[in-house]
Amino acid sequence: MSTILNPLYFAVSWVIVTFHSLLGYVVGKDQHESIKWSLAIIGLVILIRIILIPLFVKQIKSQRALTALQPHMKEIQKKYKDDRQKQSEEMMKLYKEHKTNPLASCFPILAQAPIFFALFTVLNGIAHNHPHGVLKGAHLISAQSAKFFGADLSSTFLSTGTNTQTKLVTVALIVFMSATTFTTQRQLMVKGMPKMDSSNNMMLQQQKIMLYVFPLIFAVSGVNFPVGVLIYWSTTNLWTLGQQFYVIKRNPTPGSPAYEELQKKRAAKGELAAGDASGTTQVEEPPVVGQRKQPNKKKKKK
Repeated sequence: MSTILNPLYFAVSWVIVTFHSLLGYVVGKDQHESIKWSLAIIGLVILIRIILIPLFVKQIKSQRALTALQPHMKEIQKKYKDDRQKQSEEMMKLYKEHKTNPLASCFPILAQAPIFFALFTVLNGIAHNHPHGVLKGAHLISAQSAKFFGADLSSTFLSTGTNTQTKLVTVALIVFMSATTFTTQRQLMVKGMPKMDSSNNMMLQQQKIMLYVFPLIFAVSGVNFPVGVLIYWSTTNLWTLGQQFYVIKRNPTPGSPAYEELQKKRAAKGELAAGDASGTTQVEEPPVVGQRKQPNKKKKKK
C-alpha cells in the first residue's frame, strides 16, 4: 500500500513546499510563515482544479447528454415499470450507446479524493512530527508552527489539547465548507437544470440527494479534518461555485431557467441594436409560445 501512496505523498508535499518557497520571494524568506503555508495549500487547490478542467468539461457534456436522453429514459421506465431489473439493463444500454454516465457529476469529487487523502496524511504527519515526501527537516518544523487565524494547520477539532481558538476556527470552516457545498448544488438545480418531472427523473432525484447528503457528510466528518484540509476543501468549493456560475451564465443547458434568461437578454439586445441602426422604434406584440415570430413593424421617429 505504501508503494502506491508514497508517490502521492511526495507529489502533494512537493507542491506545497514549492509554493511555500516561491512565496518566500514575495513576502520574505523567513517571514510570515503562517501566511505562506496557508497560501501554499490554496495554491495546491488552484493547480489541481486547473488540471481537472478537462474532467469538468466532460462532466458538463455528460450532464447535457443525459438531459437530451430524458424522453428515451421515460419510455424505458414506462415500458418496464413492472420489471426493475430489465429497466436497469435497458438504461445501462442507453448510457453505453450514447457514451454518457449518470454519475458524471461525482467525477471531480472522486478525482480529488486521492489528493484529499494525501493532504490529510501529510498534515496529520506534521502534527505527529512524522515527515512525508519532501515535507521534512526545516520545512516540517516551520509547518508545525504555522497557524490560520490562530489555529494550527495540522490540528483538528478533536485533537488532544486543542484550544478554544482552534475549535472556533474549525467550526467556522466546517460551516463554510458545508454551506458552499449546498449553495453550489442548489445553484445547479435552480438555474442550471432543465425543467423536468421530478416524479420519475433519475438525474433530478440524484441531484436532490446530493443537495443534502454531501453537506451533511462534510459537516459530520469535518471534525476529523485538520485545519489545512478544511482550507483546501473550502477553497475548492469556492472554485467550483465560481466555475459553475460562469458556465451557467455563459453557456447554460438548453431548457434550463438560465438558458431562458440568456435567450431573453440576447433577444432584447438584438432588438435594441436593430432599432438603433435603422433609427426606428420597434413596436411588436409579445410572442406566443409555439407561434412563429412575425416580422417587426417599424414606425419612423419624428
